[in-house]
Amino acid sequence: MSPITATSAARTILTRLHDVMASRSAAQSKLNHVVQIIGEALDTEVCSVYLLRDGALELFATRGLKQAAVHVTKLGMGEGLVGTIAQNVETLNLDEATSHPDFAYKPETGEELFHSFAGVPIVRREQAVGVLAVQHREQRRFDDVEIEALQTVAMVLAELIAGAGLIDEGSSGSKDARESGPVRLAGLKLVEGMARGRAVYHQPRIEIEHTVAEDIEVERHRVISAFAKMRDQIDRMTREADFGAVGEHQDVLAMYKMFAYDEGWIRRINEAIDAGLTAEAAIERVQQRTRMRMREIGDPLLADRMHDLEDLSNRLLRIVSGQLGTAAQLGLRQDSILIARNLGPAELLEYDRRRLKGVVLEEGSLTAHVTIVARAMGVPVLGRVRDVRRTINDGDTLLLDGTVGSVVVRPNATMEEAFEAQMMVGQKRRAEFAAMRDLPAQTKDGLRIELMVNAGLRDDMAALDVTGADGVGLFRTEFQFLVSATLPQRERQQRLYREVLEAAGDRPVIFRTVDIGGDKALPYLNTDDEADEENPALGWRAIRLGLERDALMKVQARALIEAAAGRTLSVMFPMVSEPWEYDEAVALFEAQRKWIHDHGRGVPNAIRYGTMLEVPALAESLDMILPKLDFLSIGTNDLTQFLFAADRANPKLAERYDWLSPAILRFLGRVTRQACEANVPVGVCGEMGGRPLEAMALIGLGIGRLSITPAAIGPVKAMIRSLDAAALRERMADFLSRPLRSLRADLSAWADSNGVAVA
Repeated sequence: MSPITATSAARTILTRLHDVMASRSAAQSKLNHVVQIIGEALDTEVCSVYLLRDGALELFATRGLKQAAVHVTKLGMGEGLVGTIAQNVETLNLDEATSHPDFAYKPETGEELFHSFAGVPIVRREQAVGVLAVQHREQRRFDDVEIEALQTVAMVLAELIAGAGLIDEGSSGSKDARESGPVRLAGLKLVEGMARGRAVYHQPRIEIEHTVAEDIEVERHRVISAFAKMRDQIDRMTREADFGAVGEHQDVLAMYKMFAYDEGWIRRINEAIDAGLTAEAAIERVQQRTRMRMREIGDPLLADRMHDLEDLSNRLLRIVSGQLGTAAQLGLRQDSILIARNLGPAELLEYDRRRLKGVVLEEGSLTAHVTIVARAMGVPVLGRVRDVRRTINDGDTLLLDGTVGSVVVRPNATMEEAFEAQMMVGQKRRAEFAAMRDLPAQTKDGLRIELMVNAGLRDDMAALDVTGADGVGLFRTEFQFLVSATLPQRERQQRLYREVLEAAGDRPVIFRTVDIGGDKALPYLNTDDEADEENPALGWRAIRLGLERDALMKVQARALIEAAAGRTLSVMFPMVSEPWEYDEAVALFEAQRKWIHDHGRGVPNAIRYGTMLEVPALAESLDMILPKLDFLSIGTNDLTQFLFAADRANPKLAERYDWLSPAILRFLGRVTRQACEANVPVGVCGEMGGRPLEAMALIGLGIGRLSITPAAIGPVKAMIRSLDAAALRERMADFLSRPLRSLRADLSAWADSNGVAVA
């Protein structure tokens, strides 16, 4: 069959199917007519439709097999060739059906007469709800154009049979979960917290109401216009992202642009329109094929590229359908929990924080940019939640518990009462912590601990007054870079830093220079070499990137120095491995300070320089670097994974290595002793310091400054005020001498017997 004949056959089938399904005859009669139409148009001896009913694929109509098998022959998901097609959402094309390992013989059908077999899934809402199959007596593989025709017909057939109420909408074959009662979905804890709200989809599903085109040329012009608009958007994004020296380019945007202008993609959409589909249906048809290819791709890099194409397909579909708005643009009208496949940090920031109570993602990871920003916003996030679109309706009540990693959909009254009771306990504790806001973080024996917050956005500075924190121990300057489509210019950076310092008043703020690259890659700074990194956490990032691309660091240095004119500026450098890196970074800042001063502009009264200790190698050079430091901050997040060679984003390893293991605590104790002997203040600015029991251990090691999330200030301050630090420090040497997997049990028991509030 030639391409022209295949297109003509598909168009003929679609036209005749439309007429059949528009008739008033019974659903079974329509399907009987459908298989006749398809069989005749494709000149096949057998054409059969299997539909998902009550969890099984039931033979609903056939031309060529025995009619007595209709509604009798049933196959489970994964059973036989038909079940395999449905389970894997894949196409099979076999010249000898019996040679396939999943072949299952059903004697009542009479199919032993036929050798060649081809089947395509009938897909609706990304779920296989049936199978369309054809068979021949002779051994032969069906042509690609015949398979294309079957896939096109299957897409339209999905909408038509759904309208007739003939299929199960759920992937399991059971009643659509969205129509049932309470459902609990599990996921990955990305940002802890509890929230109640109504489900709101970030991008509501586009329902394609018309699949068969009435005027092909009109549909073609709609697609051409949508492509032009999409290309304008991509070109504008690319222009806005242009920055830097020759050789710097935006890999992600370049890939998007390549796909946007890909003639093969455009040709496939036009071929689907030629077959008789509307513009929306043609885009969805090609997108379905992309999804099937994604399932077959084992190479992560190629899979990412296919994800790029899927994203562009969604953009094109929204343009051609005129449904461009997100829930953020439409505005949240009540307490809401956002549902999305994934989100960018800028997209999250578009939402009204007063109404946004939580986020549920179908994808997501612990190191994703949106997770970092959500944690700073105090918004609980649950990731990698399956069956979201099949289970959750817009407007459903959701109970999100980010502390245990679950979300309850459509809870009953008992569930809501239990959840509210848990939240009330949390609110009561927060009220108790709020009452301590103006009390010092001082132990029972009079030791004052600096209790500071981590921040990254201008709005985060409000946490200083809310929590009564002593200052900002870690201001992540990369947040401004992560949420921007282009590299922030010096004036924009300077404005942010000045506003942060003004909001802090006389409280100190420690600015960390940009920790980007590696696992926090920016599209507008990527290079081909960086894209090939096998282990980005150990790669070209943070101080390494800053020193190599010194124009970036010079711009930030000038912005910080000018913003802090007349004040004290505290700067620390991330990912320092050796003293020379610190020396070069300080020299760069000092050169910028001199240049600004020589040009008659204001400079800080003093600049305090410090470094992060995240790379274990630096601990072996402390005697060389400590005399040069004004302060030292230990980043326990990266330090832990580097010490244990354990990726903290790997769920299998996330709980394996305990912060209270002797190895970690002994390492921290050694570093702390050396810093104290050199009279260099040492603090911790990782998640470890935000957990009361772990924070207690850190104080026992001699650490006097903790920089933690605002939500952790209250619990940690309560622990500090109930602690006798001297008594704990006397016991730490004994604890650290024990070769245990973790000291958690011993430290918990000590806290309990000494009345320390660590729960």
